[in-house]
Amino acid sequence: MTRFRLPLSLLAVAVLAGCASVERGAALKNVQSLTKTHTDQTLTVHRSPEDLTRTNDKVAELLRQPLGVDAAVQIALLNNRSLQARLQQLGITEAEVSQASRLPNPGFSFGRLTKGDEVELERGLHINLARLLTLPLVSRLEERRLQSVQREVAMDVLTLAADTRKAWVQAVAAGESLRYMHQVQEAAEASAELARRLQQAGNVNALMRLREQGFYADAALGLARSEQIHRSARERLARLLGLWGEQLAFKLPERLPDLPDAPKDQPDIEHQALSQRLDVQAARLSAEQTAKNLRLTQVTRFISVFELGLVRNTSNEAPRQTGWEVGLELPLFDWGGARTAKAEGLYMQSLHQAAATAINARSEVREAYGNYRASYDIARHHREEIVPLKKRISEEQVLRYNGMLIGVFELLADARSQISSVNASIEALRDFWLAKADLDAALIGRASLSMPTASAGAASAEAGGGH
Repeated sequence: MTRFRLPLSLLAVAVLAGCASVERGAALKNVQSLTKTHTDQTLTVHRSPEDLTRTNDKVAELLRQPLGVDAAVQIALLNNRSLQARLQQLGITEAEVSQASRLPNPGFSFGRLTKGDEVELERGLHINLARLLTLPLVSRLEERRLQSVQREVAMDVLTLAADTRKAWVQAVAAGESLRYMHQVQEAAEASAELARRLQQAGNVNALMRLREQGFYADAALGLARSEQIHRSARERLARLLGLWGEQLAFKLPERLPDLPDAPKDQPDIEHQALSQRLDVQAARLSAEQTAKNLRLTQVTRFISVFELGLVRNTSNEAPRQTGWEVGLELPLFDWGGARTAKAEGLYMQSLHQAAATAINARSEVREAYGNYRASYDIARHHREEIVPLKKRISEEQVLRYNGMLIGVFELLADARSQISSVNASIEALRDFWLAKADLDAALIGRASLSMPTASAGAASAEAGGGH
């Protein structure tokens, strides 16, 4: 029994190590804790037809009324199949980590040899001793890998939520612009018809009539473009929500939320981003994991095959043989220098990647906050200055028209300028809410920021002024 004390002790440790496991669903709970604060939604994994049925019922309930932005995010997190596939991958990784914390099953060998009347029986029990010795390091590495995957999945969840918010804003703004362009097209059609009749009566010349006809043609083109933008915006939102069939008839609010009374003041926004951005945390974790890998490579530099086995050899004549044996690979040709150099290179690479991630995070959050403040100021300027001014001018023009100081076409020309200002105001409010969504996304992870562009309404106003 003394001779078996060491191998039996190691076998007992192996059995205890093999009993350790990762709780199923713990990874999803960790992702939930990372995203709940930012989405206020609960993640659900579809593992059975019953889960799909409950999700479909919940989606149908949310679609019975005009879809708000929070309800849209809730549907996306419930029903987006790409996200569901990602959550399943999280479960797969969790199972792999659980498997890595266990030793392979012990091996048993049995042999029976005969030589004439002599019968020899061989029985052996063996385990992977190298795996046992490196199990603590491997377990820690796998746990870090799972943590990295959890942050990546959490970032996917938050990216989907941000994309859904932006798609909702674009779809609602497109619907509002479309309804307004219908009114513009109807007014332009009436103006063109009035010009045609006045020309027939000899009250206006051909040039004035052609100008009104041109305005009608531009309005019809603007309506067609608005319909295209509206259709594309709804389809993008539908893809993110995972909707199809009859669900595509979902309703949206008629207008965007009003502009807040004041923008958020965030002087320490860079520090806030670095402390909570998931991609920065993932890069830091990756660097730490690579460092652990380097240590593991150095520890196992000279040991690549290391097995422990129990041997028992009996025959019908020879005395019984018992004992144990250890086998290892001799580093005669490969001393592991190349593996160590590779690990060191990977570690330095991960450090540079982590630094690049932090630099990009600082820049992205500064840009997002700058866009947010600028878009707020622009939208407020439209709301408090341009639109009221255009409305006041229109009222003065109506008074002049009633006093027969200007003609009908001068009044219509002023109406065109007011149309441009209303379109620009809608676009400015849309850009603010998009910038708000970008800022929220930039504070927690990667954000797809768009370059600021001149609004179509402003371009139309310049064109109208040229008339």
